[in-house]
Amino acid sequence: MSFVMVDIEADGPIPGDYSMVSFGAVIVEPGLQRSFYGQLKPISERWIPRALAISGHSREETLSFEAPAIVMQQFADWLKRETKGRPHFIADNNGFDWSFINWYFHHFLGTNPFGYSSTNLGSLYKGVVRDLFQNFKHLRTTQHDHHPVNDAKGNAEALLTFSKQYGLKLPR
Repeated sequence: MSFVMVDIEADGPIPGDYSMVSFGAVIVEPGLQRSFYGQLKPISERWIPRALAISGHSREETLSFEAPAIVMQQFADWLKRETKGRPHFIADNNGFDWSFINWYFHHFLGTNPFGYSSTNLGSLYKGVVRDLFQNFKHLRTTQHDHHPVNDAKGNAEALLTFSKQYGLKLPR
């Protein structure tokens, strides 16, 4: 099993009605050298300007991005090539990120390589440190700038740091 840290940017709060604009994924391992980045053409006429602005892209720019079916197939191929066994999805806000990735995989490819479960990084950290009021974000090295690969990398750095500090066993 391989842990894959994922971060997405979207132009609204839910998949289907709104679009995933971009996403990044990083294999959680020392060095964090293996990553994937996808930019997706909108699937809906609906979008919230304030939500899209977080991604740093304009609506006009997103309309020139790749067709979602192509990007999701590229991501599935990358996961198959770069991971051992079934990849395991982990994210800072897995409720949001997972919902888009899961919906896009099922809608465009008919299956999700991650299966039906995911892990929330923040909840995992709270359990490891045994304090529901703690946050892992101070453990990031890479700046959180809403570029999804950078954000996934920073979250993976935090996971590697606290797993080492607290003896949390991770997949190899």
